[in-house]
Amino acid sequence: MEVDKGRIKVKGWIEKEKKYRLTKAQYDEILKTLQSLQASFISEDFELNKLYTNEHLLMQKAILRLREKNDGKAVLTYKQRIQNETGVKEHVEYESEVSNPEAIERILESVGFSLKLVYEKRRKAWKIRGAEVCLDELPFGFFMEIEGSISSIIEVEAILGAENYEVEHETYPNLTARFGKKNNGTIEARFEK
Repeated sequence: MEVDKGRIKVKGWIEKEKKYRLTKAQYDEILKTLQSLQASFISEDFELNKLYTNEHLLMQKAILRLREKNDGKAVLTYKQRIQNETGVKEHVEYESEVSNPEAIERILESVGFSLKLVYEKRRKAWKIRGAEVCLDELPFGFFMEIEGSISSIIEVEAILGAENYEVEHETYPNLTARFGKKNNGTIEARFEK
C-alpha cells in the first residue's frame, strides 16, 4: 500500500538512492534549479529520527528507525543495506505508519531494543522525471538524495548538474555516530536551539 505523501508500505521493497554532500552554495543552487524546472514539490518536514538496535540487528547490519515528523505522523522502519560497488545505495526496507510513537518506544525498549542514535533533519522533497529529490539539512551539513530507478537517478543527476558533486557513501546514522555528541549513552545530532 502506498499513500500520496511519503513511501508508506506494508510490504518490503528495494530502495535505491544516491546521496551527495553539498556546500551551502550547492544546496541553494539545486533549490533554485528545482524551482526553475518546475519540479513537483512534495513536502517540507522537520524529522526526529531515533534508531534502535539489538544483537540481531547489529549482525544483520540493519537498523530499526522511529521517525517523527512535524505534522504529527510517525513511521517505524526496518532497513538493511545491500552491499554493491556503485554510488547508488540499495536497502531492503519495510515501514509502517504508527499512531502512537511513545507507545512504540516503550514496546521496543520492553522487548530488548536499545536507543542508539538520535538525529534531527530538515527535509524538502520534490518529484521530477520519475525520481524523488530530497534536500536535507542536518546539524553536520547539507545533503541531497535522489531516489528512484538507477536510470532515473542518472537522468535527474544530469538535469540538476550534480554529476561532479561529492557522493556521500555514509548513512545519516553513521554520520551521526561520527559527528554527534554522547548524551546518557545515546549519540545525538540536534540543531542548536
